[in-house]
Amino acid sequence: MCVLSTLLLLWDLALLCAADSSIQLQDDTEPLQVEFHSVNFRNVLHWKPQPEAADDLQYFVQYKVYGDKQWSVCEPCQAIHKLQCDLSQETSDPRQWYYARVQARSSKGFSPWVTSARFYPQWDTTFSPPKIKLNVTEQGIVVWIRPPRTPLQGQRNSRISVTKLLKLMFRIYLMHNGEEQIHETEGCPRKLLIEHLSPQTTYCVQAVTVMPLSGLTSSRSPESCISTL
Repeated sequence: MCVLSTLLLLWDLALLCAADSSIQLQDDTEPLQVEFHSVNFRNVLHWKPQPEAADDLQYFVQYKVYGDKQWSVCEPCQAIHKLQCDLSQETSDPRQWYYARVQARSSKGFSPWVTSARFYPQWDTTFSPPKIKLNVTEQGIVVWIRPPRTPLQGQRNSRISVTKLLKLMFRIYLMHNGEEQIHETEGCPRKLLIEHLSPQTTYCVQAVTVMPLSGLTSSRSPESCISTL
């Protein structure tokens, strides 16, 4: 019995020594700049390798909701070689705070976990401009607005509009001969009628997505032009 206890103790000491040895090797594999990049609620965790890190590193990603004690494993992002992980499904509630962390593995062992800053999708995501389509009627130009879409799936496997998750506005720029008119939607209508325009005149239109709470806007959409009747 004493021999068995001694062998077990020696095995435990060997494991501890191996762990200590692997810890000494972590500085050259620890991921850098672990942070979320989010556009239209596509929440992707990015990181960079150490400058001298080997090319064959594997990475492991976990996430959790702020306040939770336990980390959850992101199954698609285990033992991966790429430097990003799409956590859109795991962080789909825009009014929740999240963390994520990354660990690297080399032939020498594991790095420490590196944790991202706290991520709040409602504040930290940015938006692309809406897509627009123009029609002309006797009343004027009708601007059809298609809001950006999230990567989340709704009914019939269609992607959910960002307006389902957050209240947004859309700003329409009407341009002619170097002059510009600005029109803003109220709420999230899908079309806007611009009236009192000159007949047989070409107008160009661009649109941006507006976040009312912050006042931040997206870039402008590509320019679309149409002539009035």
